[in-house]
Order: sequence, then structure tokens, then C-alpha cells
Amino acid sequence: MIRAELPPTAARAASVGSSPVREILALTARPEVISFAGGLPAPELFDAEGIRAAYDRVLAEAPERALQYTVTEGDPALRTAVAERLTERGLPTSPEDLLVTTGSQQALTLVATALLEPGDVVLVEDPGYLAALQCFAFAGARVVPVPTDDDGLDPAALEEIVVRERPKLLYLVPTFQNPTGRTLPSARRRAVAEAAERYGFWIVEDDPYGELRYDGEPVPLIASLPAASDRTVLLGSFSKIMAPGLRIGFLRAPATLRRSCVIVKQSADLHTSTVDQAAAARYLQDSDLDAHVARIRAAYRERRDALLGGLAAALPAGSRWNRPEGGMFVWARLPDGHDATELLKTAVQHDVAYVPGAPFFAGEPDAAAMRLSFTTHSPDEIGEGLRRLAKAVCPAG
Repeated sequence: MIRAELPPTAARAASVGSSPVREILALTARPEVISFAGGLPAPELFDAEGIRAAYDRVLAEAPERALQYTVTEGDPALRTAVAERLTERGLPTSPEDLLVTTGSQQALTLVATALLEPGDVVLVEDPGYLAALQCFAFAGARVVPVPTDDDGLDPAALEEIVVRERPKLLYLVPTFQNPTGRTLPSARRRAVAEAAERYGFWIVEDDPYGELRYDGEPVPLIASLPAASDRTVLLGSFSKIMAPGLRIGFLRAPATLRRSCVIVKQSADLHTSTVDQAAAARYLQDSDLDAHVARIRAAYRERRDALLGGLAAALPAGSRWNRPEGGMFVWARLPDGHDATELLKTAVQHDVAYVPGAPFFAGEPDAAAMRLSFTTHSPDEIGEGLRRLAKAVCPAG
């Protein structure tokens, strides 16, 4: 019997490539590799005992609720706890303003599905978060890069591009950005908010790293600025401050858009895991998350400083890098003529890895750029990794 060929996958699935970062993580999974590639929280800093106790309590006290279906919007106790934390950070929030999601990546997907038609213009920082580029590509959006400098997105360039392109939304990570670690100053945040007010586009403010500040003073969330309060979606996550395996994220959005996101989520997964939400809510009630975050900050600050202190000896003369005030990443640039993607092959042979910067650009890529994460390894391991990196990228030295 002749077997007919099956229909092909959707064109959008074939047109969007896999994440180079995920591919590098698979390449460097060998335990002997010291990897500066993945933006992974340090597993030894997870409060495993506290999280286990939270699961034990919800399963002992109310298993019939913790193991049952729940409402799409999310566990009421968890939404209340998130609302309180955001209010303490200067963004007055009620539980009704929030939708719990399966990680903040799902939150971005929900927003993109609810807002974007094929061909709609989305503005992104250049360079910017790689998974967001994938998300917008799947939505069929036309992604337009906005230039950045050492202080993040350039407001003057944004203004010119908005007038020309008439975007539906601007996506940005304004605090300790991925991949660069940069933080958008308060004045630029106000300029972004005022541009959204003046020209009528949505702002999607992604804030996975905002509580990981090691130096300097906090800056206000864009969502808290009056000019943009009715047109900003805030995405948040417990992955970096509690544990990524919980897959607990959230979005805070104006009512009309939030209701649309609820409907989209119903079609995606009905609701985020009931037991995981209940355990997260119980953990927030029984444990001191702020004290835990303070321990994480202290460890990551030490690791950031270890990386920064060793880069001069590890990279070729003429290289440049920044000093992020928080987050998980340092952004470096090798001298002109160097190709970080090609050098990675040699680095892996020396059992060390990083992420080339080129894939993070929606516009013209910078072949000499590289992203280095400092959170996963101890200061001693970071030092050894930098010695290996020096042998890979500066063999003559």
C-alpha cells in the first residue's frame, strides 16, 4: 500500500530557529566544563529544605485543594503575596491585577498572542533577550531593533523609530538586562513612558532580575510611572529568587489586556500547576524570602567581582566589558577582528564556555561581543574558568 506523505509543520515552526544558548548548554553539559554560558541560578543556594517543608504542609493540610484543578488567574494566596511584594517595591498592586503563569516566558507568550497580529511591529532592545525574539517570530510580528548604548535603550532613537514604524509594543528588560546586564536610568525610563503615552503603544517590561541588586540605588519600575501605568505589562518570576524548577511567573496588566491573557492561557494549559502555586504561596507565608534573597545577593556579588577581577588577564588586550550593578551577566567585547563564535569552539576544547553575543541582535550582529554569566560557579571555579579562557582566546600569552 502506498503511504501518503503527512502535511508539513506550520511555516512559522520551520522559520524560527532553536535557541543558540540552549544548544551551547547541551554542548557544555560535561561536568568538567566551567560554563559562563547559561543564566542559571546557583543550585547550592536553593532553599530546598524550606521549599520541601512548604510542599509537605500543603499536601498534609489540604491535599484535596492542592491536587485539584484551580482557577486560571492563579492561587489567590499567591497572587496576594505577589501583590504585596510589588507594592513594597513602589508599584501599588492588588491580587486582581495579576495572572499567575508557568514561568515568565509563558507570560510573554500570552501577551504576544493576545496583542499581536501577523505583521505587527514590535520594538526590541538591540541586543536583547533571545527568547523574546523567538516568541515574537512565532507570533508573526515584524521585529525592529532599537539601538542601545552603555545605559541601555536610546530614547532619541526610540522616538525616531516609533514615528517611522508605528509599533504595537515595545519589549524591554530595563533592569540588569539580558544579555548585557545594563540598567536603564530613571530619566530614560520616563522618556520611554512618555513616548508610549504620546504615540500609543504598549510597553512590556520584563523584570526577572530586579531583586538581584548588588550596588547602587533602585530605580522605579516603568509600570509605576504615571505616563505609562495604563499601557505597561509587567512580567515577573520567582525563578531567579526561589527556584526555576517551580516555573512560577506572573504578569501584571491593565484589566482589558489581562482578561484577554486569561482566555489565551485557558487555551494553553487551563492553569499553572495547582500544587506548585500552593507550595510557593506557603513558602512566602512561612519563610523569609527577603532574607533568602539577601543571601543570594551576597553570593552573587562575590562571584560578579571574581569575574570582573579576572577578565583583564583572560581576554585579549583592547577588550572591553561593563560592570553591572546586579543581575547575572557581564557583557564583553573582544577587539575588532575577533569572532566570539569561532573562538567558542576553541574555548570548549579547553573545557570552558560562554555565549557569543551575535545571536542576541535583531539588527546587525556584533561578532566580537560575548555574554558571561557569573552566578553558577564559585569564585575559585570562576578563577579557573578564566585561566582556561585565557588559554583559548590568548594562546600566545
